[in-house]
Amino acid sequence: MRDTDYAPGSVLLLGGRSEIGLEVATRLAPGRTVILAARRSADLVSEREAVLAAGATAVHCVEFDADRVADHGTVLSQVSEEHGPIGVAVLAFGVLGDQARAEVDAAHALAVVHTDYVAQVGVLTHLANLMRARGSGQIVVFSSVAGMRVRRANYVYGSAKAGLDGFASGLADALHGTGVRLLLVRPGFVIGRMTEGMTPAPFSSTPQQVADAVAHGLRTGREKVWVPGLLRPIFFGMRLLPQFVWRRMPR
Repeated sequence: MRDTDYAPGSVLLLGGRSEIGLEVATRLAPGRTVILAARRSADLVSEREAVLAAGATAVHCVEFDADRVADHGTVLSQVSEEHGPIGVAVLAFGVLGDQARAEVDAAHALAVVHTDYVAQVGVLTHLANLMRARGSGQIVVFSSVAGMRVRRANYVYGSAKAGLDGFASGLADALHGTGVRLLLVRPGFVIGRMTEGMTPAPFSSTPQQVADAVAHGLRTGREKVWVPGLLRPIFFGMRLLPQFVWRRMPR
């Protein structure tokens, strides 16, 4: 993997503890400066060491709370000023939430949607402005097949991903011709910490497989990536299922 395959500049991982995000960061790390952004950033010791071991020239940890949307602009501007222009930004923060709780607790439902949609919109808008002014950059957004057709079994999380998918798709079109590219990633069930204790769905993947697909998509200039790729035709067919069948679909 060559550094010239990606937009020049630092690699920013928003969600510095994310399994998928860290796998992506290690693939982009060789010869580059990497910034890990997360809450309690002083505790990102093992994460920093893993990215350094992958070949990063430097790894910096910065404080970032995705839910504090008023701080997004300041954090991103400081990253650019202190560590150089952002070449690749990976948005890897998010929550799965508790569907059963969200159905009776409006505050919890709003918290899931705030993190998985509202906060993402804020970060994406700031990033797009920074990169557009520079005329270069790549942004990675993690949608989900859960947002392709929202299921009763996880409709709070799914609806947030559906909104994010739509926003990111529109933003990608708005960035066309500016020198900034957005890669929209639509993974299926990913076996990892976020889904621990859950029965894996068919066509599941691992964080490593998702990261491989992301790295390949960035190198080749793709706009959308499904992981695994077989999910794309499967979900095309699922859109045609009658609603009475769809509402019985499991998570």
